[in-house]
Amino acid sequence: MIFITQLIYILEGQENVFDEFEAIAIPAISKYNGRLLFRIRPDESAYIESNIENPYEIHLVEFETDNDFAKFMQDEERKRFLHLKEQSIKSILLLKGTKLG
Repeated sequence: MIFITQLIYILEGQENVFDEFEAIAIPAISKYNGRLLFRIRPDESAYIESNIENPYEIHLVEFETDNDFAKFMQDEERKRFLHLKEQSIKSILLLKGTKLG
């Protein structure tokens, strides 16, 4: 199993466009042996301490293999809607790892 954590920063006023993209991208995860574990949109009170800009959303996704994740990233339907992602997202910090213990 591999785990993908994304800290997602969106452009102000592009929340609806971002949601349009997520409506396409999130269902595609399961086609590639993946599972969305959580999608969080924390408000300011959720942060105890922060030394970076607070993200708009945080996603945690698991895939069976690196290859499954690579195939998801190349999904043709998802790629047709990348313009929505590009229009709405300022930046993403993507962390890839494995479970310890």
